Amino acid sequence: MIGSLRGTFLDRPSPGEVIVEVQGVGYRASVPTSVLASLGGLGSEVFLHVHTHVREDAIVLFGFAHADERRCFEALLGAHGVGPSLALAILSSMSPAALSTAVLEDDLDTLCLVPGVGKKTAARLLLELKARLDLPTLGGDGATVDGPGSPRGEARAALGELGYGPDEIRGALEAVGDLGSVEEIVRSALHELARAR
Repeated sequence: MIGSLRGTFLDRPSPGEVIVEVQGVGYRASVPTSVLASLGGLGSEVFLHVHTHVREDAIVLFGFAHADERRCFEALLGAHGVGPSLALAILSSMSPAALSTAVLEDDLDTLCLVPGVGKKTAARLLLELKARLDLPTLGGDGATVDGPGSPRGEARAALGELGYGPDEIRGALEAVGDLGSVEEIVRSALHELARAR
């Protein structure tokens, strides 16, 4: 599987697609509109995080400027009734942070702004993405209490690297509260996760 591409931006064969040449081989990848805007001109060096989608009749590459966009795309693909085209349309309409905010706030209307997403699909997505996305925990004032750089944020990342899912991590972090150091939070969260199994 192809996980990333670093090479020369060779061509834009159709809307939403780019060709990146890597050591003489041109790879065609579908990308969200945010990536198209950030690539620069033809001939510039580019790096894409890639999701390789294998079907019976084709192998299709999807490219993203940031790893969180790819993770978000893969979470969307795991949702019932969401294919690569719809997942790409969602990420073309909103950033991963905006999607996470919409899911956290149960914002049905924001999801309905995406072409191809009706109220029924949006409601199902809100429900399924809560279990699939790595959503931050909000405090009583609406501020993120476990964002990047915070002890809880680092503990969240460490637990994710150990293979725990977003739902498991969220539950364990809620159970342990604020303990201080990253090590203490991870140790207590692992104890909670082991007890839950």
